[in-house]
Amino acid sequence: MRRTFPILVCFSFGMTMLVQFFVPSKLSTDAYNEITNWVQIIYAFALIVGVVGLLKYHFSRVSRRERGWFYNLVTVASLIVMSLLGFIGGRGDGGSFMWVFNNMMAPMQATVFSLLAFFVASAAYRGFLARNLEAFLLLFSAVMIMFGIASVGNAIPPFSDIANWILINPSMTARRGIFIGVGLGTIAVSLRVILGVERTYLGKE
Repeated sequence: MRRTFPILVCFSFGMTMLVQFFVPSKLSTDAYNEITNWVQIIYAFALIVGVVGLLKYHFSRVSRRERGWFYNLVTVASLIVMSLLGFIGGRGDGGSFMWVFNNMMAPMQATVFSLLAFFVASAAYRGFLARNLEAFLLLFSAVMIMFGIASVGNAIPPFSDIANWILINPSMTARRGIFIGVGLGTIAVSLRVILGVERTYLGKE
């Protein structure tokens, strides 16, 4: 029963959303609106469960003094401090919560994101070596797009026209093929979950 009930709930809600999309009616629309309202409530409780699980995991590592336990302590302290600032001062502009977010969180995000430039440069150096015709076409396309998007190359009509053509035709063709594949894969996985074939979301036996 512990595994049968979640499968029945998943099947019921999945079929309700499926019927609402393909057979729209007042009843299905009302059911859809009611489900979306309940999703917000479930999301709030799931957030609580996630916070409790996070605290439990990090507190256990801090109590056992495992390797890197200081970073676990920083994570817990940051969670508690930001929660208190949000509850006490609110999240409006000019408050302490937004001050910490704008002056500490945003710079740290920018720092971590800037480190990706080195990995991108390393991957580009290895990937854009013109060893064969395909690699040469990749290198040529990348150079044309970079020159066409940059302000210097955008001022020169041939570069901007070639970059737009590459983005609109070959690039968009490949992207649409990937999107179709992702869509078909999503449909297949969704049907497996709704019909109870895929049960990994239930956890271990």
